[in-house]
Amino acid sequence: MGDPVKAWHEEHMYFNRLLRLLQHEVEVFATAEVPNYALMLDIISYLRDYADQYHHPREDEVFRRLALHRPDQRAPVARLQQEHRVIANAGTTLMRLLEEVQSDAVVSRAQIEVAAATYLVYYGNHIANEEEHILQLAGQTLSAEDWQAAKDAAPAGNDPLLGAHPEERFRELRRRIAVEA
Repeated sequence: MGDPVKAWHEEHMYFNRLLRLLQHEVEVFATAEVPNYALMLDIISYLRDYADQYHHPREDEVFRRLALHRPDQRAPVARLQQEHRVIANAGTTLMRLLEEVQSDAVVSRAQIEVAAATYLVYYGNHIANEEEHILQLAGQTLSAEDWQAAKDAAPAGNDPLLGAHPEERFRELRRRIAVEA
């Protein structure tokens, strides 16, 4: 199965790169320029399509099993599970606003900035907290059976951005990631 903690960490680093790209587009507002709304939408779409459907369910299973093995971690992992719901909700809000902009609806920059800031802050802090407090503990605590259960907690699927068969709609996002690397 490979090293699940390493794989978890690598996904986090990748998600952080996407969040930095999103942050860069949000910062364009301060210059009175027009950000790349399509790119922003692609980032949110990917994070919702992949992370919310594949990454977070696996994490939730790790959290559940960690709390069973380490009852002292119940409150911290419950908070992380709650953050998954907040991130998903914030992503839905931001996606809706960006879709409205794409369809030429009038949406204030302030609304997008607030939604993006909420998403970026929650997501970034969530990843940092997992990296600092959970990954090493999970690696030391969970068994191979626990990790397999975590893997099985999410449906099998292709990563639509970097998987074996990337989706065409993410071509520009793949290009931007390559440029940023």
